[in-house]
Amino acid sequence: MKTGNSMKKSRNQREKRGRRIANLFLLPSFAGVLLFFVLPFLIVIYYAVVDNPISHQFVFLDNFINVFHNAAFQQAAKNTMTFSLSAVPLAVVLSLLLAMLMESRIPCKSQFRTFFLSPMMVPIASVVLIWQVLFHYNGMMNEILGHFGIDKIDWLNSGYAQVVIVILFLWKNLGYNMILFMAALSSIPKDILEVAVLESATPFQIFWHIKLRYMSSTILFVTIMSLINSFKVFREIYLLKGDYPYDTMYMLQHFMNNTFGKLDYQKMSAAAIMMAIVMVFIIGLLFLTENYFGKDVEG
Repeated sequence: MKTGNSMKKSRNQREKRGRRIANLFLLPSFAGVLLFFVLPFLIVIYYAVVDNPISHQFVFLDNFINVFHNAAFQQAAKNTMTFSLSAVPLAVVLSLLLAMLMESRIPCKSQFRTFFLSPMMVPIASVVLIWQVLFHYNGMMNEILGHFGIDKIDWLNSGYAQVVIVILFLWKNLGYNMILFMAALSSIPKDILEVAVLESATPFQIFWHIKLRYMSSTILFVTIMSLINSFKVFREIYLLKGDYPYDTMYMLQHFMNNTFGKLDYQKMSAAAIMMAIVMVFIIGLLFLTENYFGKDVEG
């Protein structure tokens, strides 16, 4: 018979062998991260602190200062910040309200859900075509306004341009966010809700003190995903208006794309690093907020 020590030694050897095999399977993923994420980012950092790829003269923060004072960058940063600050909170709040509405007993619930999920199945090119039909100067929206005696509006070449893009962003993202919130709501323990009702808690108190806190991690995830998607709206704007859209539609992605077209790698790299720093800072704040707000129901 094996003694206790020999059995323990054999078990430890099996565990070590299992860890080695697991690490072996992780190596391709680790190599992919290094090759396609870490290495390119290091190259971007290098380009941001040299004058050009040929002379390789170290200029430290000069490229960052030049980008920061660039008028096109300032316009793009302002528009992107304005868009994200308006579109992301609206996407989170409206999708949460829709998820709560889907919890209640309403008629045509399945059709209602399908309506908000359908944009996820529509290709980008078709989305742009729909928006051109709706908001072109001779499009459907102006036809409707004309019936009420209202003058035509050049939606995509006026101050209304960013409003149109916010509506487009919401239309595309509300359905996905709504499904995430519905899943989070369904995972809240029913016994806690029943106890709250027995204790005469109001619907608002149940939502604020129970549901919202249990959904804190989902709210964090939806907010981060909405923030990331707000940067991806460049695709739709580019297909709608090209490289140089109306002023309020000119986003940071336009600046990056146009800078890349001019082969100005230093300016593009400096702008990319500045964007990355801002994104990391915002996501860090969101994590701290979620950790503070949801700490009493986790673990």
